[in-house]
Amino acid sequence: MQMENMLAERTRRMGTNAIREILKVVARPGMVSLAGGIPAPESFPLDIIRELSDRVLAAHGTAALQYDVTEGFFPLRQALVEHLEKKGIQVTADEILVTSGSQGVLDAAGKILINRNDRVAVEAPTYLGALQAFAPYEPQYACLATDGEGLIPEAIEEELSRRPVRLVYLVPTFQNPTGRTLPLARRVEIARIIRKFNVLLVEDDPYSDLRYRGEHLPPIRKFAPEHVIYVSTLSKVFAPGLRIGFCVAPPAIRSWLVRVKQGVDLHTSSFNQALAAEYLSGGHLDRHLPGILSLYKPRQEAMLSALERYFPTDFSWSRPEGGMFIWAEGPETADIDTIYNNALARQTAFVPGKYFYPVPGPGQATMRLNYTMADEATIDRAIRTLGEVIRENLANA
Repeated sequence: MQMENMLAERTRRMGTNAIREILKVVARPGMVSLAGGIPAPESFPLDIIRELSDRVLAAHGTAALQYDVTEGFFPLRQALVEHLEKKGIQVTADEILVTSGSQGVLDAAGKILINRNDRVAVEAPTYLGALQAFAPYEPQYACLATDGEGLIPEAIEEELSRRPVRLVYLVPTFQNPTGRTLPLARRVEIARIIRKFNVLLVEDDPYSDLRYRGEHLPPIRKFAPEHVIYVSTLSKVFAPGLRIGFCVAPPAIRSWLVRVKQGVDLHTSSFNQALAAEYLSGGHLDRHLPGILSLYKPRQEAMLSALERYFPTDFSWSRPEGGMFIWAEGPETADIDTIYNNALARQTAFVPGKYFYPVPGPGQATMRLNYTMADEATIDRAIRTLGEVIRENLANA
């Protein structure tokens, strides 16, 4: 039986996640991976998980093991109200939808908003997982220009002036893959623009809690709540394996997101949501987060220092105030694919930047570097190795 003939046409747009495939390659023993966007296992609150589990069973009993409403376990939504208020978002528990990771929101948004050949505006580069979530719905991408501070507001206004756009997707804070953060003035201006053109913005915010320097910035949703689907997660500050994401959307959009979720998984794991509720309401996140920051900050500083020491002067890189990634860019003569393969042969891995663009061609001399999964000494050795491989490549160009 020819199974290929049984598949829906949309599967032609459903490629594998390049980073997930790379992580399979780099999982072999001895490999130093700067490739994944993965929280360090040392950041997980293992010391309180048993306590949280006991509290869940004591407080909620069989309710934590039973089917629940699609919108989410109510005690978690209550706890998320205060969590979001600290970010500048004021909502009620009834306005929050809990999902199985933030990735679930992206897929659901694509399902209810994107028709074939609709234009979706994204930063270039952008988060690969969003491209993968939207791809089955067959959009056309409008690539928005960026600089060292993220999306250029004039670029989005120009695009919206030229032709209709179904939705805009941004990661404004410590963006994946670049680590860049939109300044306050740009956030206010982007909010003005999406209101002016009456377009929806999907604001993806998984990293804003991971700030090592500087002042916290309000999300764009604060300035245009009726035009923004705000998406976030506890994966980076609790445990990614629990798959706790959440969103706040305009009421009409939220009701459709709920319907989509009902058809996919009915609801997110009740027990995992109850754990997250106890984690937030018990003040554990507030106590645990400084430890996560103290773990990641020196690792980021070690990578930035190593880049200064070991990378050629014709390479440049971002200098984020937080998050999980640094974006490096070399001259056009840099053959990143060859550099990647040669680095793998020397037990060092990264992600070529070309995978973060929605269309082939751009990003050929770029790379994404992650610092959360290795200690400072290992990061220094890995960047030194990469520097040596890059210099050899440029010498042979």
